[in-house]
Order: sequence, then C-alpha cells, then structure tokens
Amino acid sequence: MNQVDLFLAPGFEEIELVTVVDILRRADISTRLISIHSELAVTGAHQITIQADQTMAATDYKARMLVLPGGGPGTQAMLACPELHTRLQQHLAQGKPLAAICAAPMVLAKADLLKGINAICYPGCEAALTEAGANIVMKDVVKDGLITTSRGPGTAAAFAFELVRQLKGELISQQLSKEMLFA
Repeated sequence: MNQVDLFLAPGFEEIELVTVVDILRRADISTRLISIHSELAVTGAHQITIQADQTMAATDYKARMLVLPGGGPGTQAMLACPELHTRLQQHLAQGKPLAAICAAPMVLAKADLLKGINAICYPGCEAALTEAGANIVMKDVVKDGLITTSRGPGTAAAFAFELVRQLKGELISQQLSKEMLFA
C-alpha cells in the first residue's frame, strides 16, 4: 500500500504541504492529511486554512510513509506533541519511511531518530539535528536509509518527486516531473 500520511499543525508551511500532496496525488499515491490536534480545519503560517481528513486520534497508522511539512509555528507545535514523536518512532521501528522538510527535521531529531543519519533542514535549524547526532549534508533533498529530509519551501517539489521515486519508482517520478515542467 502506498498510503502517505502528512501531519498538519497550526502554522504549517503551506507550500511544503500543498506541493507535496499535489505531486503525490498526481502520481496516484493515496494521501491523508492528519491534524495533530482535535480540529480538522488547520491554518498555516500564511493564513491559508486546510481541512484535514482526520485527527491523529482517529488515525489507524497503517500508512507506508509519514511526512512532516515545516513552517516555524507548525514545527513548534509538532515539537510539543509527544504522541507524534511516539508515532514516528513506532513507524520507523516497523521499517517504514519518514520524511520531513524545512524546520520539521527538528521533530525527527527530538524523537531521537537522526543519530548517525545524513540529513538537511532549513538554514538555522542545523544545531538541533547535529545535537541529535545527525550529519548535515548540504543538498536540497537528502535520503539516508528510511529517512528523507529537505531544506524548505523552494525545495518542496524536489522533495515530493523524491518521495514519488521511493514509492512508485524512478520512471514515474521522472515522467511526472517532465509533465509538470520541472525537468
């Protein structure tokens, strides 16, 4: 199953969420938007409100991949959500991939999932990753084992195409990238 769950927290970065969801859905990858709080309507950092499909409490956690969009306030909300950290740990322990963009790799760091992992994040957030044992690699998108990280809003499409590559293969990722005029 290629189900992907993307987590929404108040103050998420809209480009990082919408771009990733759009590209995944164009690749026929089932996606669900999961609110980390009890409200389904979640407002992003630039006052765009997105309707989540369900809350964390109602989620079955059978997705193949979990994705965290960044955004300063959204990342702070995810950092303050121990239930999310536990879910991320359990997901990775099951051998399933995780992905985070912008400031959100700090959530993976807080969940103690980056020790010895090559990763990248939004400029200025690197200390949280290195303190957790990550190795910073200066690329737009970094995949190391089951963890994929990316730098920020300007890398959202490259991040999404990498997730498509992992879930549907190189050919589909390249074809979609060409169709969307990215390649």
